[in-house]
Amino acid sequence: MIAETDVRPQQLILPLFVADGIAEPRPITSMPGVVQHTLDTLRKACVAAADAGLAGVMLFGIPEHKDALGSGALDDRGVLNVALRAARAEVGDACLVMSDVCLDEFTDHGHCGVLRSDGVVDNDATVEIYAEMAALHAAAGAHVVAPSGMMDGQVAAIRAALDAAGAQDVAIMAYGAKYASAFYGPFREAVASSLQGDRKTYQQDPANVREALREVALDVAEGADIVMVKPALGYLDVLRAVREAVSIPVAAYNVSGEYAMVEAAAERGWINREAAIAETLISIRRAGADMILTYWAHEWAVGQR
Repeated sequence: MIAETDVRPQQLILPLFVADGIAEPRPITSMPGVVQHTLDTLRKACVAAADAGLAGVMLFGIPEHKDALGSGALDDRGVLNVALRAARAEVGDACLVMSDVCLDEFTDHGHCGVLRSDGVVDNDATVEIYAEMAALHAAAGAHVVAPSGMMDGQVAAIRAALDAAGAQDVAIMAYGAKYASAFYGPFREAVASSLQGDRKTYQQDPANVREALREVALDVAEGADIVMVKPALGYLDVLRAVREAVSIPVAAYNVSGEYAMVEAAAERGWINREAAIAETLISIRRAGADMILTYWAHEWAVGQR
């Protein structure tokens, strides 16, 4: 009766991975219970998410072949675009279909953009690709596109591309404050990342809050409909600061490392798994998140019935 914070299914988004060239779901060893889906099992997962009352699903595609330009991202017959069409055909508008707009799953070097000759990410060239990628996702049926690469100007370019394509109703969930975090490790297994080096030149310094707020303000000014903080648990103070700074909805990503830590500790009997999941999600909501991307989304929603 007196609880100030709740976590409802319609506030949760389930990240889903779909891989090209596999005949059955492939378990992700560092994320127990999470798999790389086939197209058929992805369809079933999307229907289950809609039936559970989740806000949406966020799709990440893993191609069979990668190259330096991430050209598979712009292939209309590529894994992510095909998956988006399949997901939308299954759930219609019963569950929001969301797409990751980034190149890291598609590049052989694992960075979020194309590289200059000196090995540094070319911000402006990457933004042009993001804009084209987002328009393809909208045409494939995405309700929401989510640029996650932290490139300067990405939101404005995507908004212009969507509007030019007649996709004015497609929303942008901008990764406004995405930190160069150690907690992404299991995710890189999930997307078969071949990252060399790090992403400190374009993701946020974990020591900084004011810089993150500047980045978020730029995304809002460029037309973001939702801004995200990622990761969640190590950045609850940032999440609170962003919530107080903006009037649009705020999302938080309960990332792979946060998931894996709870699952590993629970497997060893060191913590109560269900209580830890509840406390994790409640803390993120309490800090100010209107919505949470979490690998526990479906399990939580079913458990609330």
